[in-house]
Amino acid sequence: MPKGTAQQKGERIKYRKVGAKMVPYIDHYRKPEVQAQRNQLIYMMKKYRPKTPSDRPIRLLVCLYFDIKQPKKLWGTYKTTRPDCDNYVKEIKDCMTEVGFWEDDAQVVDLHVIKRFAEKATIFIQMEELSDE
Repeated sequence: MPKGTAQQKGERIKYRKVGAKMVPYIDHYRKPEVQAQRNQLIYMMKKYRPKTPSDRPIRLLVCLYFDIKQPKKLWGTYKTTRPDCDNYVKEIKDCMTEVGFWEDDAQVVDLHVIKRFAEKATIFIQMEELSDE
């Protein structure tokens, strides 16, 4: 489970391939443990990426399931403690942009995020391209 976005201490310009073109982006410094989690998330996403990045509006559903050591009766209940939903989603969207799900994460126009407790820590992501109509 990613820890959310890390405080950014420095930045440098890098380039990534999006479709057939190289696009500049600002790479922010991350703590090594946060970078390791990010790399794992990117690795897991790569097998699901589309052949070409989407250029359409996107609906995104992100379900974050956190494992809990307390009794089973808490499984399925909402997680109302920190970190906030938006901290997780920022990192997930950044990874999806880097992997090539879309051209820019600004294309996400409909976003739903759920945080719950579960037996096993899991991230479920569903992406849907929307029509302009």
